Amino acid sequence: MAAPTLLVLDAAGQDPAPRLGRLTGRATVLHTDGAGLAARLPAADVLLVWDLTSDAVRGAWPGTGPRPRWVHTASAGVDRLLCPELVASETVVTNARGIFEEPVAEYVAGLVLAMAKDLPGTLELQRGRRWHHREGLRVAGSRATVIGSGPLGRAVATTLRALGVTVAVTGSRARPGVHGPEHLQRLLTRADWVICAAPLTEATRGMFDAQRFGLMQPSARFINVGRGELVVESDLVAAVSKRWIAGAALDVFDREPLDPASPLWDVPGLIVSPHMSGDTVGRLDRLGEQFIDLYELWAAGKPLRNVVDKKRGYVPPHD
Repeated sequence: MAAPTLLVLDAAGQDPAPRLGRLTGRATVLHTDGAGLAARLPAADVLLVWDLTSDAVRGAWPGTGPRPRWVHTASAGVDRLLCPELVASETVVTNARGIFEEPVAEYVAGLVLAMAKDLPGTLELQRGRRWHHREGLRVAGSRATVIGSGPLGRAVATTLRALGVTVAVTGSRARPGVHGPEHLQRLLTRADWVICAAPLTEATRGMFDAQRFGLMQPSARFINVGRGELVVESDLVAAVSKRWIAGAALDVFDREPLDPASPLWDVPGLIVSPHMSGDTVGRLDRLGEQFIDLYELWAAGKPLRNVVDKKRGYVPPHD
């Protein structure tokens, strides 16, 4: 019996290819970039999406011929993959849940502390050799609203609670420990920290706009580590520039990399980072190991972990 064909979508010159030595003799491994994906897709039993910046799957999937039985993406989000044809197919989609949550939560905690203690201002003053004493904010005792009740949102909530923050988590539906969307407006009006960690779906796209920023306290700060398209960026620029809110930090953007001409770079009180909150030393090895563990389950005919509900666009909470 021939070994299954594993097609890896990667990009030359970017991240190193995944280490798949454990699959030697158990899979025929082929590599392609986005331009060659459509031609190679019919021959693949499994597709590993290693190039996280590519939208090629959405373009190639609707073509003719067989399609892989399983698609795994080395990312938490699946919005770059899903198209109506893939959603309607019997192909199983899995993601990299479990790799990024704790690093992102640490990054959010770092941003909260940096903004509360005005670390950006201290560094700017140091560059100018200026001694200017200020008072910082207490983090313990402050309130945070985390939007997104999946593993990422829960990890952020756990880490902030360790700092003494009172945290409310909202999700697509109410359940123990999670507020439903009907409570979001009330929670936004009370939060010192608003952290967006939601998946990108049709229901969440553009959810943070002028109306939602207008609900927040003038002393509140906003952090987005979910998806860039969750935020109407022009409305955020206005909210921070006009001091509707005290500040913001973005690690994800509508278009990446962020255009050097974007007004986001120059907004006082806005921290811009290059989609790095979950990227830690050794992550590529961990992503590769996770895929191989899943491949072993798939090859043995056992149920896969991290299975995405393709209609909802994320892994359901019970998985």
